Amino acid sequence: MEILRSPREINEMRKAGLLVWQAHQKAAAMLRPGVSTAEIDAEVDRFFAESKAVPLFKGVPGRVPFPASTCISINEEVVHGIPGPRKLVEGDIVSIDTGCKLNGWCGDAAATYAVGHVNPEVQRLLDVTRNVLSLAIELMGRCSRWSQVAAEMEAYVRKHRYSVVEAFVGHGIGREMHEDPQVPNFVSRPMRRGAGDFELVPGLVIAVEPMVNLGTKHVRTQPDHWTQVTTDGQPSAHFEHTVAVTEKGPVVLTAGPNGEGW
Repeated sequence: MEILRSPREINEMRKAGLLVWQAHQKAAAMLRPGVSTAEIDAEVDRFFAESKAVPLFKGVPGRVPFPASTCISINEEVVHGIPGPRKLVEGDIVSIDTGCKLNGWCGDAAATYAVGHVNPEVQRLLDVTRNVLSLAIELMGRCSRWSQVAAEMEAYVRKHRYSVVEAFVGHGIGREMHEDPQVPNFVSRPMRRGAGDFELVPGLVIAVEPMVNLGTKHVRTQPDHWTQVTTDGQPSAHFEHTVAVTEKGPVVLTAGPNGEGW
C-alpha cells in the first residue's frame, strides 16, 4: 500500500532532491575521456558528505553489499554498474544513478550522458529515453491511474523501435529509497487485470525511471553480482526523476532550483 505524503513532507523531500540534482551537475561536469568512474563516484560521495546527506546506494544488501554512492553504467550496461578504474572514452554513453537521504527524506535520480560525440542512433536512443520520462511526468497531471501512463510510455518507446526493460521498474520513495508501489514503464499482464495498478492522487511520490534498450529488452547479471547488461550487447539508456503528485499537478523533486530537468 502506497503512503501519501503531506505538503510539508514533500517540501522536505524536495531538499533531498535538490542535492541529488546538484550531485548530477558535479558528475556531468567530469565526463570526458580519461576520467575513471571511481573518480566520478568519489566526487559525488564527497559532495553528499559535505552536505550532511547519506548516500542511499552505499551498502545496499546483496550477495556483495553495493560499495559506492553512485551506479555508473556504460554503453551496454543497463543499471547498477559499480564504479571502478574503467576510464571513459570518446563516444561512450554513461548512465549515472544516485540518491541521498537528507534529514530522513530521500531523493533519487538518474540520467544518461554522452561523452563527446556519439553515434547518431545512440544519441537518438538518449533523446527517446529522456523524452519518455518527460512524457510520463506530463501524463501524471492528466491521467487518473498509473497504468494509463505506463501504456503511453510503452507505446512511445515501441513507436521508435526500441525496447522497454521489464526486469527493473521504478518505485515509491519517501523515508526509504524503495517503498510501495512498484512503478513499471510498461503494462504487464497482471496490470491489465488491475493488479499492481494505483491511483495518481495528491501526496503520492514515486521514482519514475524508464530504461530503454536499442535492441532486446533482455538483460543479464555480470559476475560482480550487480552490473546488468543487455544480452545482445546493444546500448541502453536510463533516466529517472523523483516526482510528487500535488493538488497543482506533478512536481519534479529532483529538478534544478529553477525546475531544470535533464
